[in-house]
Amino acid sequence: MDATTSGTPTIQFHNIPEQQIAALVIPEQPIVALINNPLPICERQQRHCFGNVSPGEFPLSANPSIVLHVLTGCNLDPQDLAKLEATCSFFRQPAHFAPDHELSLAELAALDMCQKRAIFKPMTEEQRQDLKQRCGGSWKLVLRFLLAGEACSRREKSQAIAGPGHSIAVTSKGVVYSFGSNSSGQLGHGTTEEEWRPRPIRSLQGIRIIQAAAGAGKTMLISDTGRVYAFGKDSFGEAEYGPQGSKMVTTPQVVESLKDIFVVQAAVGNFFTAILSREGRVYTFAWGNESKLGHQTEQNDLEPRPLLGALENIPVVQIAAGYCYLLALACQPTGMSVYSVGCGLGGKLGHGTRTDEKYPRLIEQFQTINLQPMVVAAGAWHAAVVGRDGRVCTWGWGRYGCLGHGNEDCESVPKVVEALNGIKAVHVATGDYTTFVVSDAGDVYSFGCGESSSLGHNTGDVDEQVNMHSNILSPALVTSLKEMNERVVQISLTNSIYWNAHTFALTETGKLYAFGAGDKGQLGIDLAENQTERAKPEKVEIDLS
Repeated sequence: MDATTSGTPTIQFHNIPEQQIAALVIPEQPIVALINNPLPICERQQRHCFGNVSPGEFPLSANPSIVLHVLTGCNLDPQDLAKLEATCSFFRQPAHFAPDHELSLAELAALDMCQKRAIFKPMTEEQRQDLKQRCGGSWKLVLRFLLAGEACSRREKSQAIAGPGHSIAVTSKGVVYSFGSNSSGQLGHGTTEEEWRPRPIRSLQGIRIIQAAAGAGKTMLISDTGRVYAFGKDSFGEAEYGPQGSKMVTTPQVVESLKDIFVVQAAVGNFFTAILSREGRVYTFAWGNESKLGHQTEQNDLEPRPLLGALENIPVVQIAAGYCYLLALACQPTGMSVYSVGCGLGGKLGHGTRTDEKYPRLIEQFQTINLQPMVVAAGAWHAAVVGRDGRVCTWGWGRYGCLGHGNEDCESVPKVVEALNGIKAVHVATGDYTTFVVSDAGDVYSFGCGESSSLGHNTGDVDEQVNMHSNILSPALVTSLKEMNERVVQISLTNSIYWNAHTFALTETGKLYAFGAGDKGQLGIDLAENQTERAKPEKVEIDLS
């Protein structure tokens, strides 16, 4: 399905009874008189929606169906529609149009734009009304929820995932390529052989994938119908080590326990896996001993458990999993907010303490600094958020300078990265003590641990080997990507403490560049003899557009 085209009939604009057209009466005055005696400025600037006898009047009520068509066609965001309702009664009174005669023009426009979204189309009327109430009782709020989810996870768009030792690439048409380490069958090709070049997963032919997640030895894919396919280690829990995950699945298999949930995102953390439903509900697998995620289960439990507590009745648009903790970006009528749950070691939960949280808890610091979170990222030991105004906040364990504050101190509450104040950020990615930020201009900044040359700051020439693995304490422009003359839209890097990191940079035109560790073929490019990593970004021969 394409998020920009609708297979569902949209609101019809023909054969709609029009309201009575207000009479427009222009006083009979000579043209010269009007020129010599113009109307007062305040009078000339008036524009009334319902029309009156003032010259120059354009009554919107003369043809409300056209107004509705314009509102929908212009793809106004929910905030703009709300402002129209707040400033003019014409946009908030009942429009008397199908499918709901009580809805205002602004609400009808929001509903029509919702109907164009891929995950909204297959919903029944009852499901749509339930989602509306869950979001706050307004179609404008539903639209904001849907748009926020698409923006956070690149849903319906191309994407690349730098997993622990293996990589997944999804084209804009939903075709999946995999390459790299394959010891557990995590590439989905029916074998356990490494792949050094991107190879399409043939068994998924005819299935459109909209989102991917990768963990150590396992991969999860989500289709446009909400089905989840998993392969690699047959475990949702301790994938990195231990007795679990001993069984291998080498081709994509539908996760039976999720068949009754329409899933839109998955996140693989250490000890657990989390999924997000289209209604904004969060479910987790495993790591239930001692109620670490609000439920008491066995570690090898394969049944999804709803995340209880504060988020039970609040829709979530994005989830991010790190080492032993989970972040959730929630969409409430009052604005966007972030909740955290799990292990608080290093202050990575953002509450000003290092204590664990068994149930989701609101990170209150964003209200204090007046920042509206729009994108959230969970690294192994630290986290980051991009605000609506383009500011970037980081918190958690600051080792190697991964927080970007010019030191290696820990921060137990979100703190604005002052060194990035000169740019407007739109995307952030975190890994094992490494952070990348993408600006609205498509420039990339990175900081933190330079191990495996995954920061992209050096070309890897012989005379630069000394600096190739240097740690960066403050954000630095990745000039090697700047030289590509490509606008970067997504960065993905390895988020695991057990693997050397590699990094992907996806451009607006669908080109993919890779750098960092490549000893298992996870870069998708050939390396020179005895070479295990690449410092300078190199184009991967795959078109994701």
